[in-house]
Amino acid sequence: MLNTNIIHTPTGREEAWRFTPLAKLRGLHDGSAVVGEAHSLKAKQVPGGVTTERVATDDHRTISDDVIVQRVVGQKSTYKITIDGEVNEPIIIGRDSLGLDKAEYSRVLVIAKEFSKATLIFENTGNSLIAEDIEFVLKPSSNLTFVTLQEFESDAVYAGRHHAIVDKDATFKSITVTIGGSLVRILPTVEFIGQGGDVDLQGVYFASAGQHLEHRLHVDHLVPNAKSRVNYKGVLAGESARTVWFGDVFIRAAAEGTDTYELNRNLLLTDGARADSVPNLEIETGEIVGAGHASTTGRFDDEQLFYLMSRGINIDDARRLVVRGFFNEIVGQIKNEEIEDRLMAHIDGELAKVGK
Repeated sequence: MLNTNIIHTPTGREEAWRFTPLAKLRGLHDGSAVVGEAHSLKAKQVPGGVTTERVATDDHRTISDDVIVQRVVGQKSTYKITIDGEVNEPIIIGRDSLGLDKAEYSRVLVIAKEFSKATLIFENTGNSLIAEDIEFVLKPSSNLTFVTLQEFESDAVYAGRHHAIVDKDATFKSITVTIGGSLVRILPTVEFIGQGGDVDLQGVYFASAGQHLEHRLHVDHLVPNAKSRVNYKGVLAGESARTVWFGDVFIRAAAEGTDTYELNRNLLLTDGARADSVPNLEIETGEIVGAGHASTTGRFDDEQLFYLMSRGINIDDARRLVVRGFFNEIVGQIKNEEIEDRLMAHIDGELAKVGK
């Protein structure tokens, strides 16, 4: 196990932590959280071609400069998911609610074997205090879609890294939905290790009063001829609703032929909400297909609302239609009607509180 005595404790002045309210992490960042023995992950649907097992942690782990991840990778056991062949039904992993008295440090390893294809869904619910590191190893020509749903109860705290290692001609798509929890801080990161890799990182988040939702992405183009796309959308409503999106794409000198673009859009529904958005490109070679980024944060389009209201739609329904349209581009890609309806119903419930 790692010696946590030598792990640097953030103060909030560091660039990686300057937006995060450290007190709300309940000790996950400084080692003061009491770690329990229970494991919350549970397999809800495991089709043929997939195995899930809890194994002793081996040396297959990547280095991270995030202090919470450093504490997680030192855990003795790992929840391992292995995917072999083309899996037609989604793999669904759920979570038990463990409460807030003790923290869980959870390490997950997902291996997608060569030429495999699958959709993996993590349903995060309940009231828990969780630090997690999920590592995806995509072998050559594998294809994995990962859907992670943060539907926690109002006091839950979740801090995790979702790190994909993408080999030759492999495809990785991530859809991150964050609508629950007191504080959620997710680090979706990608490391290309083989040419021809294709990564698509999609996400939506809805922050209501008092919530802090933070997504810090890093895509590392280490090799030539890889493609990445990032598209995150957020809606904020309520006093002190807070979101942070940080998107960093690093194109190294050897990564000729890179094609990348990142986009973040935020919609503010009420006064008192704040969205921080920081897109960043680091480019060490000019021999690329393309690289760009964009970020927008604004209020409701009054003309759009007026148009809908002029057609006899009341303001609450008009607002709901606009937000549903804003999110549906990404939520609709989950391709699971039950989950999509559940997420939209939750968002409708939050919208109903606006203005009350």
